[in-house]
Amino acid sequence: MRILFIGDIVGRPGRKIIEIKLREIVHEHAIDFVIANAENAAGGSGLTRDAYASLMKSGVHAITMGDHVYRKSDIVNILESCNNIVRPANFPASAPGKSVAIVETLLGTQIAILTVLGRTFMRPVDCPFGAVDRVLDSLDPTIRVIVVDMHAEATSDKQLMARHLDGRVTAVLGTHTHVPTADEQILSGGTAMICDVGMTGPHESIIGRRVDRVMHTTLHFVPTAFLVASDDVRLNGAIVDCDPTTGRAHAIRRLRVDLDPLDHAEH
Repeated sequence: MRILFIGDIVGRPGRKIIEIKLREIVHEHAIDFVIANAENAAGGSGLTRDAYASLMKSGVHAITMGDHVYRKSDIVNILESCNNIVRPANFPASAPGKSVAIVETLLGTQIAILTVLGRTFMRPVDCPFGAVDRVLDSLDPTIRVIVVDMHAEATSDKQLMARHLDGRVTAVLGTHTHVPTADEQILSGGTAMICDVGMTGPHESIIGRRVDRVMHTTLHFVPTAFLVASDDVRLNGAIVDCDPTTGRAHAIRRLRVDLDPLDHAEH
């Protein structure tokens, strides 16, 4: 079975490339299931009901969120009512949303999807290692394919999580920094990992935001709105091949797709 995990979708440009390119990517690479981190998909911070619906219509099957999960208040109902979207599992139990999503593919395979926040240079949260262990202990043992989104700043945290879970999950895929890393590998226990799959959105930017706005505030300390940029739109992600009967991964590779300006104009 082949899973595509798409890295942090940023704003309208990120949603646009998903809308234009995803079905072509799924066909070309024989993808069975698509997961996307969408915590920045609406206006660069948070997710709205309409943006969620747009991603579903474009062919995304499941969504992970991160530290900006509640930035758009109208997503709370989606988090609580839909079974294919998760908030961080190391949030308080009372936080709106689910700590794990269990989604069935068209082929009948159940996939468990969860996300946790790191604690280095991040907001105070519960231990991500303990949170993942609790979720795994709660799963039906017949669910073999498990994907963990490690939403964190520090690559060391992501490497530690992958090794903590090696042999127990199918993949540990990093998000949050918006910068792809080149360390994709299959660990000895059969878990695929990469520290960051990268950003889906405008790369003529500072991690998705207009360079001039970020530069002005950095140099002069005068606050400005960090508006979403628009140019050099790319989709970044990782493709993981796994055995659905064991959950073990046997291949991982990075994916980058650029949005041709002509494609953008035609839509």
